[in-house]
Amino acid sequence: MFNVVSYLIFLAAASFITINVGRRCYQAGKFYLEYLIHDKHLCLTINRILLGCYYLINLGYIAISLRTWDRISSLEQVFAITAIRIGNIMLILCVLHYINIFTLYLLRKNLTIK
Repeated sequence: MFNVVSYLIFLAAASFITINVGRRCYQAGKFYLEYLIHDKHLCLTINRILLGCYYLINLGYIAISLRTWDRISSLEQVFAITAIRIGNIMLILCVLHYINIFTLYLLRKNLTIK
C-alpha cells in the first residue's frame, strides 16, 4: 500500500518536473543556440535533438528508479524515499543542463577561433 502511494507521488512529481523543465529549456535554448550558432534551422534541429535526449534520459531514470525501489513500511518512509528520488531527478536535470550549456559554449569558442 505504501509503495503504491509513493509511486504515485513520485510519478506525478517527476512527470511535472521533467515536462516543465524540458519546455523551459527548449524555449530558452532557442535563443541561446541562435546566439551561439547563427543558423536558425540548425539551432532548431539541435534543440529538438537535445529535448528528445533529455526526455529519454529522464524517462529511463524514472523507470529504473521504480524498478529498484525498496519496500516501504511506513508513511514516514514514503516521504523520505520519495523526496530522495525526486531530489535525484532534480540533480540529474541540473547536471545535464550545465553540461549542455558548457559543451555548446566550448563548441562556439572553438568555432570562432578557427
